[in-house]
Amino acid sequence: LPLPLLAGLVLCVALQTGGEPCPANCLCPDPHTVDCSSLGLTSLPDSIPLDVRRLLLADNLIERIPADFLVLYSDLVYLDLRNNSLSAIELGTFVTSSRLVFLDLGCNNLTEIPAGTFGGSHSLIKLRLGSNPYLSMVSKDAFSGLTALRELELERNALYGLQVAAVSQLPSLRVLKLEGNPWVCNCNFSNLFTWLTKNSDKLPSGFDGMECSLPLDGRRVALNQLSEDSFRGCQLTLTLTDYLIIIFSGISVSVAAILTSFFLASTVHCFQRWSKANKTDEEDGDD
Repeated sequence: LPLPLLAGLVLCVALQTGGEPCPANCLCPDPHTVDCSSLGLTSLPDSIPLDVRRLLLADNLIERIPADFLVLYSDLVYLDLRNNSLSAIELGTFVTSSRLVFLDLGCNNLTEIPAGTFGGSHSLIKLRLGSNPYLSMVSKDAFSGLTALRELELERNALYGLQVAAVSQLPSLRVLKLEGNPWVCNCNFSNLFTWLTKNSDKLPSGFDGMECSLPLDGRRVALNQLSEDSFRGCQLTLTLTDYLIIIFSGISVSVAAILTSFFLASTVHCFQRWSKANKTDEEDGDD
């Protein structure tokens, strides 16, 4: 081939592959997209181009994301890990993902979302965590720092409760999905219910599809049948901290009363002895 034509062919191949080969059995439809979906992978593929921006790994059997996996992929903006076998997110995994905009971890086996899990993903706009049937704990600081997050999906998990701080600290939040969780309508849930009532515009279907079980008999009740008055009794419920404060205050008052009584008794006794001594001195003087 003529040299100009050969150079053009090399340039074309380089643009199609981003300068690096596409991982085995995966598809690379454009220079910055790697699609390794539905390949039965049990671990992350090798030789992913460093300049990848869209990484599709859905519908595999991947069990783990190494904590340092994203360190080399600073251009990544879209990561789809939906429908895999992930049971945990290692600490620090998303610390370097500052450009990540979309993250799908739905349909996995996650059990908890610890504090600061997504601490480095300041650009994240959409986060999918739904359909994790064992996900029962979300820290109140799990989404700390996600100031750009607009959509958060937590539907169809195993959440019995959720601290208000986990969602109230998201200033850009527009869509929140919580339906399909086994919520328990106790006093711990009352604060979340109040917040959801005031922010119902963030719930795509309102309270439809959201139920909770009553603490006493386990009966399921639709949230749209409840009101803030349903939790009025919680305002009179004392927490363990309240009880400890009351007990400590009672002990302090008792100790103070005992010390005061002792001081007064000592004072009276001293006064009586002083009066008696003065009286004796006066009698001696008269003699």
